[in-house]
Amino acid sequence: MFGNLFEEDEESFSAVPTGGNAAKATDAEPPPPRGSVKLSGIKNQGGTCYLNSLLQTLLFTPEFREELFSLGPEELGSLADKDKPEAKVRVIPLQLQRLFAQLLLVDQQAASTADLTDSFGWSNSEESSQQDVQELNRILFSALESSLVGTSGSSLIHRLYHGNVVNQIVCKECGNTSERQEDFLDLTVSVKEDFLDLTVSVKGVCGLEEALWNMFVEEEMFEGNNLYRCSRCDHLVTAAKSAKLRKLPPFLTVSLLRFNFDFVKCERYKETGRYSFPLTINLRPFCEQTDRPDSEFTFELFSVIIHKGGCYGGHYHVYIKDIDQLGHWEAPDEESKPKVQKKEVKVSEPEVEKEDPLSVLVGILSQEEGKSVLVDQLGQKLLDRIGISWNRKFRKQYGPIGKFLQSHSEVFMLLANGTRVTLKASSPAPGAGTRADLTRLRPGPAPERATEEPEPRPADGGRWFDLNDSTVAPISGKAIEKQFQGKESAYMLFYRRAGLSRPEEAKGNPSYRVPPHLVQLAQEENCQLQQRREEFDASRNTIEVRLHLAPQYQVTNGALQPVGRGQDSVITITFDRRKTVGDLRLAVYQMQDLWEGDMALTVAKSLPAGLHLYNTLSDDQQSLYSAGVRDGSDLFVWNGREVGGASVQTGAEWEPVLLTLVRPSLEEERRRRRRMRGRGRGGAGDAGGAGLRRTERGSRAGPRWGP
Repeated sequence: MFGNLFEEDEESFSAVPTGGNAAKATDAEPPPPRGSVKLSGIKNQGGTCYLNSLLQTLLFTPEFREELFSLGPEELGSLADKDKPEAKVRVIPLQLQRLFAQLLLVDQQAASTADLTDSFGWSNSEESSQQDVQELNRILFSALESSLVGTSGSSLIHRLYHGNVVNQIVCKECGNTSERQEDFLDLTVSVKEDFLDLTVSVKGVCGLEEALWNMFVEEEMFEGNNLYRCSRCDHLVTAAKSAKLRKLPPFLTVSLLRFNFDFVKCERYKETGRYSFPLTINLRPFCEQTDRPDSEFTFELFSVIIHKGGCYGGHYHVYIKDIDQLGHWEAPDEESKPKVQKKEVKVSEPEVEKEDPLSVLVGILSQEEGKSVLVDQLGQKLLDRIGISWNRKFRKQYGPIGKFLQSHSEVFMLLANGTRVTLKASSPAPGAGTRADLTRLRPGPAPERATEEPEPRPADGGRWFDLNDSTVAPISGKAIEKQFQGKESAYMLFYRRAGLSRPEEAKGNPSYRVPPHLVQLAQEENCQLQQRREEFDASRNTIEVRLHLAPQYQVTNGALQPVGRGQDSVITITFDRRKTVGDLRLAVYQMQDLWEGDMALTVAKSLPAGLHLYNTLSDDQQSLYSAGVRDGSDLFVWNGREVGGASVQTGAEWEPVLLTLVRPSLEEERRRRRRMRGRGRGGAGDAGGAGLRRTERGSRAGPRWGP
């Protein structure tokens, strides 16, 4: 799908961009700073949400991030030399280092991946086309391995992500285990398979644990007419073929096969059924070697890449656990709401039966080989165990045995389309059925607490965030369960070995193990961003205001008219509209050295009749923006009472209106009189008539004046 988009030149290790992204347009407005979560998102270049989700996962994998940072310029070269033909510059890891440093240290809401995708050799069409994140994960790792050959990081991907699976055939007579390729009838099956990620089935299974059980515990039997020739027994015997995890990497990547093909309809479709996966999983039952401590087999979920949409398009985002507490986590709104108090209901403690079904069934399964049994045989084993059948002892209270198993999915796991049942790895030990268990199982009302307490705040390192391109938001651990099914559901899972610990100095320290030259670059970029923001804010908030000085005006017929030339009575100043009215008044005071007494600033407007005043800016603490002063506003500077000894009416109701009287000329008047006499009409009544024309409509309450 990606072709050779990640390939670098073998001689120079320098990738030459093949697309049209050499010159990236930069917005005039600087990027906004990080939000309250203190984490940075990644800009979407048009269809790169899948890339953003994977990059954020790698960033929040501390061991990967720090091993990448440990590679210095002496091994990777310098980006400044990438165009020199003799230089050996490993562009992809260098750009990945720079991007990680920006995400950790640069104060911006979202970082750009333009330089990184240029190092891939991507064109504009490849940046705007969505691809599959699972395939991207494999090819990106392969590209990194190729790019790091000959450096101390050449085994980085292998050490952190490579695991392997072994296929075996076990003789049921002598116990001999064979891993010979010739013993497998299906020659397409490799005896030993390496993996970067485990691809597990979604169709027909209820969750990750069942899928792993089907892959690594279920056995294919060679029996009847299909016997196996054992090399040790030297004859045909009954045998079992199975697969086991031989090597577990520190970081286990699981890909869910949600996209399938319908051969009847000849079309692809997405599996949207419920598929659960645990926050913590013990992989011991699926491994070949089981004699190591539990810490070697216990893995914790720390990233879930989610796909929203169908198989022909959609959107990716990622849920990530902040292991190093780099972000500021706050409880989501739904968690911070107060819980409704409930009345305490007192109920009598139920009578505990001698044998409750949960502990009985757990005890039966724990004694079975592989801790599993056919559901049809479970009833008979129960009868043998307690001397009475399920239907006679438990059916009335708990229903059929199959329904009981399904309702306790936290303990039992149904396999092979519900025909076989096994215990989950986290199931209680035999005999662990307690009074509380029986209380939960028995019908009837359950005891309630006096108040429903809110979910406790997550422990340190247990804070989850939703990183959705440029947006980062805190979420609760329970939000992960919402991605078990539906159009928006989990697509890739990333587990981290529980035994891996983090040093205390890494907690809350985004610059931990970041190379000094990258820290310096980030600091310089922060200074530039701060300067750009200040300049942009200043340019966006700088306005021009025209000041009309009262000594240069007089009141004529109810309006203000300049005494001399109009341009001499107006002063234009530039001012920051975020400053207050008091700041502007002080600035005008400093400009007018000879001003005496009070100073009022009143919004004015030039009308045909003259300058008119409206509202006076009286609140010195109010910003000019809040006061309504805009670019090009007129302000009249006076004492607030009179101008040149004459009082001034202010407000919209006192707007002056200019009336122009139009009188006919003497010759026109004579012609009019002659026409009137010719028609036999007397013109005395019309003598001296004049036409009126209003050049501006004003308030009826305003004064009328004219020449």
